[in-house]
Amino acid sequence: MKRWILYILMVVVLAVIGWGGYLYAQYKGSIDSLQQSAKISKTRNVSNLIAAGKPFSILVLGSDVGELDRDRTGLSDSMMVVTVNPKENKVTMVSIPRDIMTAIPGDEDTFPQKLNAAYSLDGVGASMKAVQNYLNVPIDSYAVVNMAGLETLVKKVGGVSVKSPLSFQYSQETAHDYGPDLYRFHKGSTSYEKSTDNGVTWSASKTVMDGDAALAFSRMRYDDPQGDYGRQERQRLVLEAMLKKAVNISTLVDPSFIKAISKNAKTDLSFNDIVKIAQKYRGTVKNQVSDHLQGQGVTYYGGSLPVSYQMVPTTEKQRVTNLLRSQLDLKPKETGSQFGGDVPTSGFRTAASMLAQINEKFVQ
Repeated sequence: MKRWILYILMVVVLAVIGWGGYLYAQYKGSIDSLQQSAKISKTRNVSNLIAAGKPFSILVLGSDVGELDRDRTGLSDSMMVVTVNPKENKVTMVSIPRDIMTAIPGDEDTFPQKLNAAYSLDGVGASMKAVQNYLNVPIDSYAVVNMAGLETLVKKVGGVSVKSPLSFQYSQETAHDYGPDLYRFHKGSTSYEKSTDNGVTWSASKTVMDGDAALAFSRMRYDDPQGDYGRQERQRLVLEAMLKKAVNISTLVDPSFIKAISKNAKTDLSFNDIVKIAQKYRGTVKNQVSDHLQGQGVTYYGGSLPVSYQMVPTTEKQRVTNLLRSQLDLKPKETGSQFGGDVPTSGFRTAASMLAQINEKFVQ
């Protein structure tokens, strides 16, 4: 999936810190069109938190849903919990594995499900509740984007430069290291090349990725020793590069940039919320911390065919819960339910046994 574009809305929300609220008067119509309710009762009021200058959280989702008004279409192929803490001037981004085995709130009878299925079953509100229950961390707001508009947005910020954590080749046509429009990246370097004839000839090296190159850099999974976790790391690297470019006002004053965002993104943050973020959270974007929730692969044989899931050891869940709660200035609490909801009796024994094995392995 073309997943790293989910971070574009975070660029907009956090880049206001570098703009100043006065620019929003020019773009209020486009910003207002971003807003869509999550249709759930929340544990905290995000507008009140922002008005008071307190830390808040955002669940960032990426999905190829077509029209974003159809909020139950598609899977949330990428998930990230982001906290914004003005006291520490820090943004913390934690990637959440999409394949976590879960009992989705309101749909527990469908257990086991993958965490990213919550979005397609009951919309963005279900995703917020599922992650909140799973980690016992309040989710104050959300941002979801689809895949369209990537080329325009990357062009508007002038491209991105990212050091690759590994050497690899990738073609979006084949999803492997061969094929047309093949890209070649180099470990520890921002340089890359492109081949249109399956690697027979290569272009001159470049150091600034356009939209297509950044997409190829972010999509590769099968040849990464860390699998999906390696892909998450590369996505976060692209996000950080985008944020650094986005705080430059000269890249953002073009109204077409905001219009492109408004066509491909939704959030429950209001225009006033975003203006107040610009006023009260100015320094946070300069200090970005990336992390991820580390799971273990398991195979569940509950039906006719085996299905692969991720399970996260309890100690690892607790570590991430502690991290996020501390960034929200909340007291420590025990992490949430391992499956995010009540598991039906028919599936509990198998799931509990698998979890016990994962916990034992993790301790060892």
